[in-house]
Formats: sequence, structure tokens, C-alpha cells
Amino acid sequence: MVAIEVPEVDYTEYSNRQLVVIPLAVLALAVVVIGGWYAVTGAPATLGLEFTGGVELRIADDGGGDVEERIQTAFDREPNSVRAIPADDVYVVTFRADADDPDGLAGDLQDQADAAGLSTEAVDQVSASFASDTARTAVFGLGLAFLGMSVLVFALFRTIVPSVAVVASAFSDLVIPVAAMNLIGIEMTLGIVAALLMIIGYSVDSDILLNNSVLRRTGGFYESVSRAMRTGVTMTITSMAAMIVMAIVATVFGIDLLRDIGIILAIGLCADLMNTYLLNVALLRWYKFEGVRR
Repeated sequence: MVAIEVPEVDYTEYSNRQLVVIPLAVLALAVVVIGGWYAVTGAPATLGLEFTGGVELRIADDGGGDVEERIQTAFDREPNSVRAIPADDVYVVTFRADADDPDGLAGDLQDQADAAGLSTEAVDQVSASFASDTARTAVFGLGLAFLGMSVLVFALFRTIVPSVAVVASAFSDLVIPVAAMNLIGIEMTLGIVAALLMIIGYSVDSDILLNNSVLRRTGGFYESVSRAMRTGVTMTITSMAAMIVMAIVATVFGIDLLRDIGIILAIGLCADLMNTYLLNVALLRWYKFEGVRR
């Protein structure tokens, strides 16, 4: 088994402003990306079928070699996406719902596929009203999870600065992956929402480990930070490596959902390393040496 060597960081060489500038700059850039995306599309990220409504067709690859070309010309509307899944020998064709779509849209599209000589293995339709309810439920779930985490952190530490440090790190750990999704073309789906909930858990775990080591265990500040880093960095890097492997394997086998979840979790864990051991450490050091305890 390969041991992970966590290097000693001499925080005394850097001021608190130097430590927070990179996390805050990355967070600001992420907020700008999400804000721009919202201004253009009306949503903070590109929404998947579960949140927009529409029809998804699974069309068999008959080995003819021109299936994708026939898909592009078979329908009276342009597909929003066409994804090949080599492991299942199918193409997944997605059509987003419009306000004026007829109730029998799925049947119409299947008839058009049959007329073009395409073999349809499965048809899934999500109504726009159901998708809207799902989106509201997902947003409520994320908000409730974040609020519950914040309340728990404040109840645990009962001091403003350490609690704010944990909440701020968790917020940044959520915002950065969402901005990255927009830049690399990953849609917001229920699977991605689950990944974001997992990121909240990862973030709180590493930040509480650091805060407990500094505030509640014996030893000097830098000794406590180093002790927490040895455990926290090892856990995070191990989890990140697992997510990267999962994303690579899922890409090879054409499992888009697992690939996207692996990518988002890897990005979130990378952001967590930055926010925990730069932003959180700076806030804790200010609290320990310069701040006024309340």
C-alpha cells in the first residue's frame, strides 16, 4: 500500500491576506460564471431532463455506421443532445420540453424514429410541470441540508469566527463545482444534486477536523494545523483519487452519470483542500492571535 506523504507547510511565511487571496479569487470567479449563466439562461446551471421536462429515446445501434446521421434527420425537431453508449450499443437522444408541446410528444417522436428505420428500445417522458416540482424539491433539499449544516456547526463551536470559517468553506466548495459544470458542459441532474450533497459532507468533515484540532486539542496553533493536515489531506486525496478512477472507468464504459458525479466530486474535493487549508486556516489564525473572542 502506498503511503501519502503530507508535506509540512510553514504558514509563518505567509500573512492571512496572502492565504485568503487565492480562495476568495476563485470563489469570486465562480460566482461571476454562475451569475453570467443565470443572466443568459435563467438558471444557475444547465438543467437536465429531470428539471426541464422532455423526452428521452434510447435507440439501438444496429451496426450500420450511419445511425447518428439518421437520428439527426429523422425528427421534425432538432435533438438537444445525442449521446452514444458503446457498452449498451445504444444512442440516447434527448428532446427538451417546450411550452407548446403536445401531450403525445413521446409517441410522435417514436413514430418518427420508426419511420426512419430506427429501432427504439425505450422511451421516457417527463412533463414540464413534474420537472418544475422536481427542481423546486432539489433546491429545497440543498438549501435545507446547507442550513442544517450551518446550524449544527454554530451549535458545535458556539463562536462566530470558527463557525463562519466552516460555513464559508462549505459554500465555496459548492459554488466552485457548479461553476465548473457550466464551463465543461455537465448538466444539473438528480445525480449531480446528490454529489453536491456529498460535497457538503466532505467539506464539513475536513473543516471540523481542523477546527477541533486547533480549538479543542492541546498543542500550539501550527502543531495542531499540521496534525489535522496529516489526517485531512490523506482522506481527501484518497477520496479524490477514487473519484477520478470512477470517472475514468465510467467514461470507458459510457456511463455518463457516474462519470459526471466523479468529475464533480473530484473538483469539489480539490476546492475543499484549498478552502480548508488556506481560507479556514487564515480565519482560525486571525481568531487565535488577533481576533476578539466572544
